[in-house]
Amino acid sequence: MSAAFDDLPLAPLQPLALGWLARAGVEVAVLRLDLIDPLISGNKWFKLQGHLRLAHARGAPGVISLGGAYSNHLHALAAAGKRFGFATAGLLRGHPHSNPTVHDLQALGMHLHWLGYAGYRARHQADFWRPWQALYPAWHCVPEGGAGPLGTEGCAQIVTQARAQLAAVGWADYDAWWLAVGSGTTLVGLAQAEAGAHPVHGALAVPPGHGVEGEVEVLAPGTYRLHDASRGGFAKVDPALLAFIQASEAESGLPLEPLYTGKALLALQERVLAGAFVAGTRLIFVHTGGLQGRRGFA
Repeated sequence: MSAAFDDLPLAPLQPLALGWLARAGVEVAVLRLDLIDPLISGNKWFKLQGHLRLAHARGAPGVISLGGAYSNHLHALAAAGKRFGFATAGLLRGHPHSNPTVHDLQALGMHLHWLGYAGYRARHQADFWRPWQALYPAWHCVPEGGAGPLGTEGCAQIVTQARAQLAAVGWADYDAWWLAVGSGTTLVGLAQAEAGAHPVHGALAVPPGHGVEGEVEVLAPGTYRLHDASRGGFAKVDPALLAFIQASEAESGLPLEPLYTGKALLALQERVLAGAFVAGTRLIFVHTGGLQGRRGFA
């Protein structure tokens, strides 16, 4: 396995021009994690870097992880394996079927195993990994979505990248962060890196009560704020959300997807229009990637 994965690309920080922001006097700069790489995109490289480094140090012959049939995480892992020369295996939720993401995983050489739905729900059980470690001896196992301490440590680099580019958008400082939240790994990484210097706002892509709040509070107590952006359920979309995404893309040129970034930006609009941010506020919006998943909503 090559250590070239340590060369993490720089995500550009770009101003976001939208009428509702201008009218409220709120400035937003987008950290374009979606632009760091065409395949190992978004926050995934940040989450995976520590795992790949550990696997390399241990001489692991491959890396195994799990996710849904449109998983951005598995897509990035398979691409990293193909590029950096290590084997990969993916444990997928649901039953065997084909879609553009699954086709990519196979083309990138990932070994796929379909767990069904009950089998996937067992992923939190203490002995879940035992049979897979027997099937893939000495392989490194990565939690769902790259969650855990290694993932949060990697995401701390997002803060460093943004701060290094403030002058490029004409800022000396910023007031807060705004980003979509799935597992909470990226939010915790930002909150830990900030250590209270700037608040971190997380737009929940999963409904409240699904456990994310408790996990985040243990790891980053009091350094963040969560907002429900799920619109009734994970991966649930509605005409208003899709219309908002279409209009926002046409006005700003910023590509969005409906599971994470689209919901996060819509939730930000709702807060701005409600007066939650005063004129002159400067926010960094993290584009967490996931654009390959748009193909599921074609």
